[in-house]
Amino acid sequence: MLANIELLAEEQTGCCPVEPVTPEATGLNQGMLVDLILKTLYQRGPQTGAALAASMHLPLSTLQAVLSDQRRLHALEVTGSDRSVFGDGGYVYALTGDGDAQAQRALMRSAYIGPAPVPFEDYVASVQAQSISSVRVSEDQLEAALEDLVISPELADEVGPAVNARSSIFFFGPPGNGKTSIATRITRLLGDAIYVPYAIEAQGSIVEFFDPVVHEPVSNGDERYDRRWVKVDRPTVVVGGELTMEDLDLVYSPIRRTYEAPYQMKANGGMFLIDDFGRQHVSPHQLLNRWIVPLENRVDFLTLQTGTKLEVPFDELIVFSTNLDPQDLADEAFLRRIKYKIHVEDPTLEEFHEIFERAASSFSIDFDEDSFTYLVNHHYRAVSRPLRSVHPRDLLDQLVALAQYKGERPAMTPEMLDKVVRTYFAQPGDTSGDRQPLDRRRSR
Repeated sequence: MLANIELLAEEQTGCCPVEPVTPEATGLNQGMLVDLILKTLYQRGPQTGAALAASMHLPLSTLQAVLSDQRRLHALEVTGSDRSVFGDGGYVYALTGDGDAQAQRALMRSAYIGPAPVPFEDYVASVQAQSISSVRVSEDQLEAALEDLVISPELADEVGPAVNARSSIFFFGPPGNGKTSIATRITRLLGDAIYVPYAIEAQGSIVEFFDPVVHEPVSNGDERYDRRWVKVDRPTVVVGGELTMEDLDLVYSPIRRTYEAPYQMKANGGMFLIDDFGRQHVSPHQLLNRWIVPLENRVDFLTLQTGTKLEVPFDELIVFSTNLDPQDLADEAFLRRIKYKIHVEDPTLEEFHEIFERAASSFSIDFDEDSFTYLVNHHYRAVSRPLRSVHPRDLLDQLVALAQYKGERPAMTPEMLDKVVRTYFAQPGDTSGDRQPLDRRRSR
């Protein structure tokens, strides 16, 4: 398996794990395969050979020798056949009394049932074969990735080289200006889809890896790939104020007696975004100290319950995003390790205008220039309110809700904008006085 991953990478045909044809080719010892078969039958009752193989994501031919051995050892018996299933796959397997006892002991070791795990060494090789290290981003590619956002050319020229550096980025600036939106779109620039395992075997323990919240499956044209792996878009893992130090190590479940991979491990091959940095339950200094070794050496160390440490690749773009002053969050030594510090500023008036036009189009609302002028003059300039990129979307969303309540067609009018501003901002802008013309050449 390990050699197959490396070979495919060298041939530049993509990292497509090759289907194992023998129990040995899975890279697992037979005991783990036996345990998984027995636990599946114990929990789900008698199964055809085809159903067992499908549950474990392995070819039936790979399991037949194991099934035969367990029949010979009187752990399994064949109780019939399903004629709707072709060939040996139709034989129905059930536990014997001895097999039932063995299954219970196996469940005491681990309650995991599902796709057979892949060896930890194969996982490490897969990360290396699918690394983001070869990524090179051009100006045109960045423009395409960010085409649905309105950002300045100067900001784009800072983001592009930061992605090419494949190291670390610190986005900072006022809230609501698209720091998170920019960060989450960066993953589009990191290359093609990758293969990730459903589960990993490490030192005899099971680490559950695939996370449907993080890993978005894509179609695979090769029918003979190893189905213990799933092809996914390069992951974007986003965590915010809920992040704790415990989330950054293997999370052990005493009930299942398995581990769950931590956030940064699931992000390998993609991006790990720590949003709202500085607002976590732990201090910024604790979190920053946690990342010094991974940022320097591109490896992370995770600990099993036995005390064994696993050296895991740290192959991802790590991004910090904050509304706070970076100087208040990190010392000079750490900020030096974060190669790119990018200030995401308030939009200019021209940019705000374009954002508002795009937002209106997305809500199927006709953009009205006079109403926009009124909004800026009375609800921004008159009260010295800063322009924020998120405001157009939020204001128009509330405008649609208001129009639905009144049974009207949503429309940009001064009266409607007055009402949504009053419910959106904590301090409504001044709506008195004559409407003043707007000089769009001014940036504020």
